[in-house]
Amino acid sequence: MACLTMAIGVAAVACGDATTVPATPAIQPGTAGSPREVNLITKDYSFLPDVLDLVPGETVLLHVVNGGLAVHEAILGDDAVQAAWESAEAATVGSPPGPTPVVSVAPQVRGLRIVVRSGERVDVAWTVPSAIAPWSVGCHIPGHLARGMVIPIRWVDRL
Repeated sequence: MACLTMAIGVAAVACGDATTVPATPAIQPGTAGSPREVNLITKDYSFLPDVLDLVPGETVLLHVVNGGLAVHEAILGDDAVQAAWESAEAATVGSPPGPTPVVSVAPQVRGLRIVVRSGERVDVAWTVPSAIAPWSVGCHIPGHLARGMVIPIRWVDRL
């Protein structure tokens, strides 16, 4: 009985109080000389984290890792950017498996596009735009967005 009581006590301490939610740590924005490292993981068919936190105007070193079996892409941009890539990628429906076919969109709706194959990591240094608008990260490989491969970008304040 003492072992059971001790185990319950240890479990309670290890799990913490369920009503206490840890505070989100403050973000120190990256600079051109010292970019903030940000991880974005693609899986079949989701992104981790569930929300991408960015500071307007900061420079980030974005590490996009494909932990899934299919080719994925991370398109960062507003609704117009997401719609442009969804339309461009729709033309590739029925393409054979393998590398993503070459597609492009007009420069004014390009956003940031990073394509990653299964097991691959792609690093991109990027200065986040200063203008704040509703943005998201989406994968527009045919069928991926429909399966839920989109997350919001949350604009956060500097320290």
